[in-house]
Amino acid sequence: MHMADALLSPAVGGAMTAVSAVALGYAVKKISKNGMDEKKIPIMGVMGAFVFAGQMINFTIPATASSGHIGGGVLLAALLGPFPALLTLAAVLLIQCLFFADGGLLAYGCNVFNMGVVACLFAFQYLYKPIVSRKMNAQSILLASVVATVLGLQVGAFCVVLETLLSGVTELPFASFAALMQPIHLAIGLVEGFITAAVLSFVRNARPELLENALQDAKISRSVSTKKVLAIFLVLTALVGGGLSLFASAYPDGLEWSMEGVAGTAELKQGGTVHEAAASAVEVTAFMPDYSFTGDEGSPLGTSAAGLIGSAMTVVLAGGIGLLIHTVKKAQKNPV
Repeated sequence: MHMADALLSPAVGGAMTAVSAVALGYAVKKISKNGMDEKKIPIMGVMGAFVFAGQMINFTIPATASSGHIGGGVLLAALLGPFPALLTLAAVLLIQCLFFADGGLLAYGCNVFNMGVVACLFAFQYLYKPIVSRKMNAQSILLASVVATVLGLQVGAFCVVLETLLSGVTELPFASFAALMQPIHLAIGLVEGFITAAVLSFVRNARPELLENALQDAKISRSVSTKKVLAIFLVLTALVGGGLSLFASAYPDGLEWSMEGVAGTAELKQGGTVHEAAASAVEVTAFMPDYSFTGDEGSPLGTSAAGLIGSAMTVVLAGGIGLLIHTVKKAQKNPV
């Protein structure tokens, strides 16, 4: 559900960037207030990389000639708490935008809001958390994962429709666009919900403390070792990003499928100085556009390399954000 710049006017793109910036600033403030949990820093990096790799795998939605991929917001929030999860997903989306040309630069604020803020700060807090807080077992995790992911994705998809409406994209009339966006993302949300539940059930069996601390947005006890779980997810990330990504569905994702159903194409264009500047900036930074080597689109080697490189970059950026917050807070407490 990564929006492209052509779906937005500069005013809407700028406004949503400001809204997402406020949300990210609020997340940093909330984390800094209690101090960044050192044990969550590597989890931010590794699970951010896992979500990056997971988003490369588009799964086919039967009978639709469409596909979808995980968003990962509820999954990250259930493992990290809402605020570290939001920062982690924002790091994933930034790497996808700048280095792989997946999602526009002007649309970055919309993508952070639609996929991150909605999932981490609302779906997790008001849907997942109340269900699992009563009793954490396999059944409650499954129910909470499906409900939170489905409804969160429905809200995110509707936000996309509203943002295009406010941007004056006449090729995508509100009613027709919504009539395709909502049901296709319902199907995608159901699949993601089951995937989320499966991952969280594994973590519950291996290290239930991670889920319990995330529910309370609390620090992880020093006595809890996360090395084994993180090692497993690192291996899974390499396998998914470097191998399974080769078998991703070739069908358009839910957003592109909806656009084609209404406008007959997923390649809408908008001119203007702002759009051209955003496109030019990404052209400079994107060394593997569309997750492939330049001029070699669709190459298996390029796809595998993109999965591994992008995952490694996410480990560094997401983990680096957590480390930076921790270092700054520590310096404030212990000034020289």
